[in-house]
Amino acid sequence: MEIHPFGLAQLFLFALWVNGLMTIGLAGAQQGIVCNESLMLQKLPVCGKSFEEMMRKVDSRKWCNLTEFILYYNNFTLCTEHEAATAKCFWPNPLAEGYITGIHRQFFSNCSAEKIHWEDPPDKILITLILIPVLLTMAMIGLVVWCSKRSDILV
Repeated sequence: MEIHPFGLAQLFLFALWVNGLMTIGLAGAQQGIVCNESLMLQKLPVCGKSFEEMMRKVDSRKWCNLTEFILYYNNFTLCTEHEAATAKCFWPNPLAEGYITGIHRQFFSNCSAEKIHWEDPPDKILITLILIPVLLTMAMIGLVVWCSKRSDILV
């Protein structure tokens, strides 16, 4: 297969031209979008009030158990996404994140992650867990060597 330098040059120039058109198209599409931050900040509290009303149905002692309110939190998230999109803002954005963080402080400030303290097993168990694979590996190697020396069992 012959490589034609002129054909490669044409292909390269065509790829650059297509890339330029795509870049201009994408940049032009994004120039018309202007985030109305004040509108978004006016609408986000509607989501917060709705979430607050739904969280009243959940016992406050269960606020740290996500399974108790996951649907409410999902609705809150979808609402904030919708309101950001209505204001022609990207989501998440710093303003929406700040509002969501405020909601987290209001409802989940007492929820701290309980860290599990890992400990090594007792020495007897640890030695056993280490020696079993080592001994099995040595046994398998010995079996392979023993079988390879016995030509009478090879077919």
